[in-house]
Amino acid sequence: MLYIVPTPIGNLEDITLRALRILQEADLIAAEDTRKTLTLLNHFEIKKPLISYYEHNKRSKGEVLLAKLREGKNIALVSDAGSPGICDPGADLIKEALAEGLEITVLPGACAATTALIASGLDATKFVFEGFIPRERSPRKKFLKELAAESRTMIFYETPHRITESLKAAYEAFGERQIALCRELTKKFEEINRGALSEIIAEYEAREPKGEFVLIVEGRSAEEDTAPDAEMLVQEMQQLMAEGNSRKQASKLLAEKYGISAKDAYDMSLKG
Repeated sequence: MLYIVPTPIGNLEDITLRALRILQEADLIAAEDTRKTLTLLNHFEIKKPLISYYEHNKRSKGEVLLAKLREGKNIALVSDAGSPGICDPGADLIKEALAEGLEITVLPGACAATTALIASGLDATKFVFEGFIPRERSPRKKFLKELAAESRTMIFYETPHRITESLKAAYEAFGERQIALCRELTKKFEEINRGALSEIIAEYEAREPKGEFVLIVEGRSAEEDTAPDAEMLVQEMQQLMAEGNSRKQASKLLAEKYGISAKDAYDMSLKG
């Protein structure tokens, strides 16, 4: 039997009694990060054989684990934190085990994505998980642009050294949106920043991001679907400028009104 065992994303108290029992009873524990898992096991005084199973050895170690499952061994699969199978190589082992008709049991437990979604205060009735935002500029821009029309709340994972650039790219793709940026969930320095995308960008330009992030972005609203055509936008731009706003200031106001980027509003206004 392959047991999919969620582990805490920070606070060790968040592990379930069932997860502890499975870890105690398993013949073997397959861990994405054996050092982190060993810390967890030592905390709960669990002594079991560990085998590393991560992105760069999943092919060779996957075969070893499948062979043991065929022998009738009970294996507990854990990621470095949270639920295995979400943005980690556990998904491949699960797929391969199911393809062979091997039994799996999935335990409920900690998950950074749903924890952040609930904490965000944004619509949780319909949502979509998009994983990590691409690190390279061109793929990142394309990835986010394709999500601009998404009406469901969006969930992303991001690292500290890329979060500021990803926030700026999101603003360029989506325009102004309400977001929640969740840092170090369940840990000592947990922080949840809720507000307009532009406000959170300004905050993180002024300080060094630290920790792991979950970004929650509200989906496209029905009002955004009534975005103006170029002619209408030019007329509104002219009116705002007649009232004393610079083209740059007027572009920002129109961007906020219609949920487009300030750059797009500026460029469209020049066509008139």
